[in-house]
Amino acid sequence: MTTNNRSWRRAGAFAAVATAGVFGVGLAAGTAQAHTPEWKVTCTDVSVHLTAYSSKDDNTVTVTVDGKDLLPTETFRGSFDKKLELPKHDKELSVRLVVKAGDNDKFSRDLTETAPVCENNTPSPTPSETPSSTPSPSETPSETPSDTPSAATSSAEVPPASTEPSSPGDLAETGSSSSTPLIAGAAAVVMVAGGGIMWAARKRRSAQH
Repeated sequence: MTTNNRSWRRAGAFAAVATAGVFGVGLAAGTAQAHTPEWKVTCTDVSVHLTAYSSKDDNTVTVTVDGKDLLPTETFRGSFDKKLELPKHDKELSVRLVVKAGDNDKFSRDLTETAPVCENNTPSPTPSETPSSTPSPSETPSETPSDTPSAATSSAEVPPASTEPSSPGDLAETGSSSSTPLIAGAAAVVMVAGGGIMWAARKRRSAQH
């Protein structure tokens, strides 16, 4: 009986030690897997996946890009899952993730990753830099010749005015000939003669009376 009791006691002690060991390993594994943030940074976005955080305490998460808030501080309990779009960029960006655990600060995390530049993020040329295949109206030659002669006539085509001097004896044509003074003189003589005749006739009549 004494031998059997000792055997049972040894078996019970061994079982207790084994059970405690298994429980300790399981507890350690559960603690190691809890409060482990997962996140991924690409050239276009940031994915944040937080699990196994305290469901009774307030936990916070913040994401910044080059010091500017991409995700302002947000409170969560238990788990957090969100995908954030990065702004377009032509150089690498510094992305920072800050997680504060509400149950114990040792589970808090402050992580930094670099967002690369996307290969297709090269800026396209502006319209002013694009060559134009259509010539401007000023560069297009005129294909239709002008059939209308110029109204202006060159000085070489205008016949020159006559420069020959007129003879001294020639008078300007004013509508009267050279005999006009003679006619006027004859008319004056006739008038004077007529006046003399009338004066003589009157004198003769006076003498008769």
